[in-house]
Amino acid sequence: MTQLSSSEKELLAAHEQERPARELGGRLRLGVWIIGGLLSVYSLAVVFWPVEALQHRMFFLAVTLPLVFVCYRSGYGRRRPADAEQPAAGRGEWPTVTDWVLVALSLAVTVYPLLDMDGFRDRGSGSALTDLDIIMGIGLTLLLLEAVRRTVGWSLVIICGLFLVYAYFGGYLPISWPIGHRGFDLEQIVSQLYTGTEGFFGVPMQVAASYIILFTIYGAVLDYSGASKFFIDLSFAAFRKSRAAPGRTVTTAGFLLGTVSGSGVATTVSLGSVAWPVLRRAGYPKEPAGGILAASGIGAILSPPTLGAAAFIIAEYLRVSYLEVLLYATIPTLLYYLGIFLAIEIDSRRFGTQAVQVDAPKASKLLLRFGYHFSSLILIIVLMALDRSAFQSVVIATFIAFALSFLDPEHRMTPKRTGQALAKGTLEVLPVTAVCAAAGIIVGVITQSGLGLNLSAIIVDVAAGNLVLTTLMSAIAVLLLGLAVPVTASFIIAAVIIGPALVTLGVAPAETYMFIFYYAVLSEVSPPTALSAVAAAAITGGNTHKTMMMTWRYTLPAFLVPFAFVLTPNGSALLFQGPITTILIMFLVSCLAVAALAMATGGATGWPERVLAALAAVLLLFLQTSFIVAGLAVLAAAAAVHLIRRRRTPA
Repeated sequence: MTQLSSSEKELLAAHEQERPARELGGRLRLGVWIIGGLLSVYSLAVVFWPVEALQHRMFFLAVTLPLVFVCYRSGYGRRRPADAEQPAAGRGEWPTVTDWVLVALSLAVTVYPLLDMDGFRDRGSGSALTDLDIIMGIGLTLLLLEAVRRTVGWSLVIICGLFLVYAYFGGYLPISWPIGHRGFDLEQIVSQLYTGTEGFFGVPMQVAASYIILFTIYGAVLDYSGASKFFIDLSFAAFRKSRAAPGRTVTTAGFLLGTVSGSGVATTVSLGSVAWPVLRRAGYPKEPAGGILAASGIGAILSPPTLGAAAFIIAEYLRVSYLEVLLYATIPTLLYYLGIFLAIEIDSRRFGTQAVQVDAPKASKLLLRFGYHFSSLILIIVLMALDRSAFQSVVIATFIAFALSFLDPEHRMTPKRTGQALAKGTLEVLPVTAVCAAAGIIVGVITQSGLGLNLSAIIVDVAAGNLVLTTLMSAIAVLLLGLAVPVTASFIIAAVIIGPALVTLGVAPAETYMFIFYYAVLSEVSPPTALSAVAAAAITGGNTHKTMMMTWRYTLPAFLVPFAFVLTPNGSALLFQGPITTILIMFLVSCLAVAALAMATGGATGWPERVLAALAAVLLLFLQTSFIVAGLAVLAAAAAVHLIRRRRTPA
């Protein structure tokens, strides 16, 4: 992500789910950077010299959890009073005594298992924990909940608390009830969460300690080597003349910035500071401009080669390579951006926008001089295609990006910049680590009690076994869940509760997880919260609700296309599965469906053709021969009605 101004940082802090970190200074800041940099070096080294899985995850948490209490303040959403004593110049904000106590406690509870790994693991597997084991397990639970509260707020804390209450008191419910279980005492709960890979140190933690940290390091190196500036400059240079060029430029810049930033809101904010003045000069009203910014920001974490954190969890759950997950996302990404570009083309005519002359070098000149920034991105895909693991691929790409930085004197990776990039890689993963470790509470309780299968059975029963109704209920549930908790947490919860319901009705696991992934991500642009849209509205000064609705319009294909994964036999073709001819045909049909959606939401002037276009889009997305023929007929009717009405309407 590009470097933000102080006002942009305040905006990001106000609207992003990850709460603002302290502005550390002096020796403390240097110490945190050194620890963060060393953890990044360790994470890179582990790829080539592996450490036993449970030990690696425990060590990773032992370093990151104390850093959370140093870097994130306790007062949730609390600002420093105007009359408060300001820190001395260069000193920054200093943790409180309570924070240092929590740092010491977090070190104790995370290092404790590492002192006697074999004995600790044996006691856990034999359900013979000592009193000290139980005390340490309870302590880690409470500390993780506090870390989550500081970084992402109360919602996930409350949800985790409810699952803990259910684990302990659920045994008092009648066993005949769908959510009843045999009951677990304190020792059993601690054993499940603390001593193995079913709780705190499960798959989510594995993803944070292996995948996510490597990609945040890679993104930080790209950022410090000047890639962010190059991506924005290239986007503005590529589209110069047409009246739709400003909107296309912003969308392209958002996609490219997404390779550096893993957050939709962060991409929206960093992009908006540069792009909003251009959109305003082009003649875009505030709300449509905000919609373009938010849609471009959220598209960054829906798109290869660096998807959101939940995509790495998909790879672990499905036991497939990350490259395969990238293939799953390729066609949906193309359809997503096709929808945005069509909407931009329509809006440029509707709002009478005009081309804007931007002071930027020619695209050809930029590519010749700085095009090497693309090489590491391409290298990741090539290496994974050559059967290199995602871990090794991203580490090699990081080294290549580091080496290529010396081609640009302004952004060469000096020792200082290298240290800052390594530290940034660790610091950016702190909130995700807290969320992933706490999500282990939910996964552990669900696994121990069998709640996931019971709740999925309830969903199927309520929907009367109807796949369409089950899918619709699942989409709504994931969106509502995403309003309360971060994307990664909402995906994990939905995957273990809602996923089995879809699988029970015959949906393949890949289609199930990708469906849940898209709706978890889309919660960031869904009213009434729509964090990316809120941030965009704050930048443009537009009406927040109208900006949300414009964002929803731009992102509509991403809301509808996932239903094709689940509801139609040919939906798997949109995930790059099946014969290549089927994939191409279904892709072309889906492109027509997206065009019909664009016509329905803004391309047609009257309601008759809009209704017909919407119906055509739905029919086409069923991806079956009879529905495709019907959809094409309805789409042709919509176009005919539009042309007739246009001829009859005076200019």
